Amino acid sequence: MNPSDTEPTEPTTAQPTPVASTKMVPIQKLFARISTEVGKLFVGQDELVLGTLTALFAGGHVLIESVPGLGKTLFVRALGQTLGCEFGRIQFTADLMPSDITGAPVFDMQKSEFRFRPGPVFTQLLLADEINRSPAKTHAALLEIMQEYRVTVDGTSHRVPRPFLVLATQNPLESEGTYNLPEAQLDRFMFKLRVDYPTSDQEAEILKMHSLQIDLNQRLREEVQKVTTPEQLQKAMRMCGQVLVEDSLVDYINKIVRATRTWPAFHIGASPRAGLALMQAARALAAFSGRDYAVPDDVVEIALPALRHRVQLTAEAEIEGRTADEELESLIRGIEVPRD
Repeated sequence: MNPSDTEPTEPTTAQPTPVASTKMVPIQKLFARISTEVGKLFVGQDELVLGTLTALFAGGHVLIESVPGLGKTLFVRALGQTLGCEFGRIQFTADLMPSDITGAPVFDMQKSEFRFRPGPVFTQLLLADEINRSPAKTHAALLEIMQEYRVTVDGTSHRVPRPFLVLATQNPLESEGTYNLPEAQLDRFMFKLRVDYPTSDQEAEILKMHSLQIDLNQRLREEVQKVTTPEQLQKAMRMCGQVLVEDSLVDYINKIVRATRTWPAFHIGASPRAGLALMQAARALAAFSGRDYAVPDDVVEIALPALRHRVQLTAEAEIEGRTADEELESLIRGIEVPRD
């Protein structure tokens, strides 16, 4: 999610120099402290850290595409320790049932009645590992939770703790024994992040840091400091919602989303939820920079993660070897950037 990856058009240089707002300085400092604490145990992967924190502060969820062994579980645990939030993990398999996620009624022999036993989804930071290894009926169990923040069983709704962030992973290499995520499920994710192997220096640091045979739970307790609480985090999220988005920037976001529906290389374009994701994420990015207003560069920076999973290439484009990211970059370059 580096701005250089999407090469904004020249008019963005005409934007006034962003000025920090006193109102948003606490969020800017909180973002810096969270990143610093997570970085004590989790090396590199700046796009993953920035994308996840942006989704968290904007009230969204993240789909991560990467090979195994890149430290995603460590990242979520370190993030949970830093935020003072509960951490949960679900390993998705072909035989996983919806009730294994949500929980189910169990019979209480002492009281001679059924009581609801919460599933692992009742947490605050949920790692849904290899989500595409389970069939659609299992994916559907997450739909209501991700959108409504509740589980309904036998007509009774049970609220999940807030803040609530789902980080789902899928492996791009293995196809045997996997299922494609339904479009409705993909659209629930604010971002789709692609995580690659670390650089040579980063991997050497990982080898030095995590080859000491020290219990990870101990290191999390001793090395990673708690910098906030769930209540303070929710207050910061509400402050992010107060970041100003000018009408000209709303129009810019609207043009980008609507252009995906007529772009020749796309069979399916982005939904209105994509525009909401762009606006919410742009607000969070602006707050991270200490601003109380969003600028076009905020939109450009998160456009690819917010749109790449919401568009589908035509068969001809796939045969020609085009990618969604390349087409989105071309599309964005063709949209006039607001100068006001």
